[in-house]
Amino acid sequence: MTSLDRPHLFLGGEWVPPASTETIPVENPATEEVIAHVPAGTAADVDRAVAAARDAFEEWSALPPAERGAVLDRLHTALAARAGDIARTVGLELGTPLKVAQRVQAGLPLTVLRGYADLAARPVPPEQIGNSLIEHEPVGVVGAITPWNYPLHQVVAKVAAALAAGCTVVLKPSELTPLVAYLLMDAAAEAGVPAGVLNMVTGTGPVVGAAIAGHPGVDMVSFTGSTATGRAISHAAADRIARVALELGGKSANVILEDADLVKAVKVGVGNAFLNSGQTCTAWTRMLVHRSLYDEAVSLAAKTAAGYPVGDPFDEATRLGPLVSGAQRQRVHGFVERATARLVAGGLDAPVPGTGHFVAPTVFADVDPGSELAQEEIFGPVLSIIPFADDDEAVAIANNSRYGLAGGVWGSDERALAVARRMRTGAVDINGGAFNPVAPFGGYKQSGIGRELGEYGLAEFRQVKAIQR
Repeated sequence: MTSLDRPHLFLGGEWVPPASTETIPVENPATEEVIAHVPAGTAADVDRAVAAARDAFEEWSALPPAERGAVLDRLHTALAARAGDIARTVGLELGTPLKVAQRVQAGLPLTVLRGYADLAARPVPPEQIGNSLIEHEPVGVVGAITPWNYPLHQVVAKVAAALAAGCTVVLKPSELTPLVAYLLMDAAAEAGVPAGVLNMVTGTGPVVGAAIAGHPGVDMVSFTGSTATGRAISHAAADRIARVALELGGKSANVILEDADLVKAVKVGVGNAFLNSGQTCTAWTRMLVHRSLYDEAVSLAAKTAAGYPVGDPFDEATRLGPLVSGAQRQRVHGFVERATARLVAGGLDAPVPGTGHFVAPTVFADVDPGSELAQEEIFGPVLSIIPFADDDEAVAIANNSRYGLAGGVWGSDERALAVARRMRTGAVDINGGAFNPVAPFGGYKQSGIGRELGEYGLAEFRQVKAIQR
């Protein structure tokens, strides 16, 4: 046992023992040491969680919006008091450098939760269409299955929206990074979230995730993760005609036109690709550069990558932490080993710490747009640079992907906007436009179904009813 062990599940407003004594080890990816154990939940645990959520649904959904908003407001206060613990915990279980963890892993979910506390308190205005009164009602019990790369933000994006809509929730956090979700449950208990409104079962995807996706008492499944797993969850939910929201993979393009601010475009583009050690679904992992700027862009990207020190997440000098696991490191190594493009920075021979799941920041030039490097989601610090001749070719290359989650365009505003509108992707940043946590977030094609964040995210958890009179 260690000081970080969490031996219980959060069910019906209480910390309770799991049905099984089996546990899952949680590793520090920077040291490869086991730092904690959490319960390996079972289908029986999911049954208990769903029963608690169903019992709580009628009363929670009937609360006036102002009262639900007040509960979420208290939850925000309790979670904000744990911001330092959140950043440190994510640094330990995921390896995100502390400065990034403070700003993104702790700061972003607090911003999202604040937004949903405000939205929850705002009643949906009545709508009349002819002789029909249109009502917006909560969908019911939501099963939320979340990933390891942004382990609190992805939880809050689902949980806060669902609770604001009047739903109750059964949460399964990733077994690789479950500890920060315990801090949310601690905050929920402190804030007085009513019993059964928010429940958590830790465990593996094939056991707990599958039990949630296929459970007859779960009205909707909201999942973030790989496209392959999303496909399986979709099938399980479809068998019982349950609603799904899926936020899946990405292979986003960063298009740099010939009238762009090249230095800024490359610097910001490399930073976007390497954020969270490249373990970001929206990462701009394909840098598309006009041929007139191409050689200079390649040189700048290689130089910028060299300025990303790899090491201990708690060292202030570190800009690139480890990958989440040994399996993920080996997966990324495989892509680098098989690459046939020109290596201009990093690679497998670049120095990294001897202990921990580290991969050096890596940049390839002259990448074939149809190659594995340009088509597959690598989920590591690997950037592909691709030349293009004109705007039409840039758009064709950008859209040559089964994914469509995010992207960037750099150039004169009107021209960049025209290119952005042609990109088949759910979000595009022009000239480094800032991420907006209340704008709709989600993808086209195999990047998912539905939207998260803000009003659009709230709508995912509501049903629409027409009453004729």
